[in-house]
Amino acid sequence: MGVILVTSRSFSDGDLDLVARAQAAGHEIVRGPAHHDLDELRESLARADAWIAGTGTVTDAHLAAAEHLKVIARYGVGYEAVDVAAASARGIRVTNTPGANSDAVADHTVALMLAALRTVTDGDRRVRRGDWGVRRGRELGAATVGVVGFGRIGQGVARRLSGFGCRLLAADPFLPAEDVRHAGAEPTDLDELFRSADVISLHAPGGQRLVDQARLSGIRPGAVLVNTARADLIDEPAVAQALRDGTLGAFAADTLDGDTAAGASPLLDAALADRVIVTPHLAAQTTQAVDNMGRMSLDDVIAVLRGDAPAHPVTQPARQETA
Repeated sequence: MGVILVTSRSFSDGDLDLVARAQAAGHEIVRGPAHHDLDELRESLARADAWIAGTGTVTDAHLAAAEHLKVIARYGVGYEAVDVAAASARGIRVTNTPGANSDAVADHTVALMLAALRTVTDGDRRVRRGDWGVRRGRELGAATVGVVGFGRIGQGVARRLSGFGCRLLAADPFLPAEDVRHAGAEPTDLDELFRSADVISLHAPGGQRLVDQARLSGIRPGAVLVNTARADLIDEPAVAQALRDGTLGAFAADTLDGDTAAGASPLLDAALADRVIVTPHLAAQTTQAVDNMGRMSLDDVIAVLRGDAPAHPVTQPARQETA
């Protein structure tokens, strides 16, 4: 019997009973905190043969406390929080769940675009105050939409937008122009995309700053910025200032710097509430995505524990998906 430490909150919380599946394969599930505090995890790590890890960091210190660990299955796509090099040095496999939540995030991205263009959340708040005044919105089909990062999620957004009839631009340094065109978008570079798009949607890997004061100064007046990727892609004070001075028409995101600790973000200023929509990192949280992530991570863990190769190994490639 193997001990599988699970620190993802939503593991086995969908339609699939993955705990029963693990038990049927002869393994025990042990739960741990999603924030991965080492002191709280130390006892569980000492027993663990496998780790299905959520969004918290996985450091070499964690691995040092897990002498029996054979595999870390990142419950999600991005794995920048995992010290892959340290795991490899210790002979620990690392896997992720590519594509498991791509449709969910693409759906949510389009929902945020529509909500921002049609002032949906602000309209709801005003009606509840007794204000039935109308703010005129804009149609998605009349917009030029720029997709930054054209991997699984970016292309999923493009497929959904094709029905609206909008013009689609895509900037992705890893993807040949022919592939971008085949997926329904016009290839362009990042600066030209920011100059040309009415709606800009971010789907690039974290660890880089794509939206700053300089780039915002060249956007179309009233443009809408959507971020369902990583918080560090944007300079939050610069975005807040662009909203205040009218350079940016609206901002919609599923993440802020620090997430639950982001209460001090300038983007949550009450004065910007009519132009800002923020959801609590829920883009990937659909029943289908939860089932996909759980099934893929558990299948890889079971494979490694029985001595087989996992289906979704991570080896530190140059590119990562974003959710």
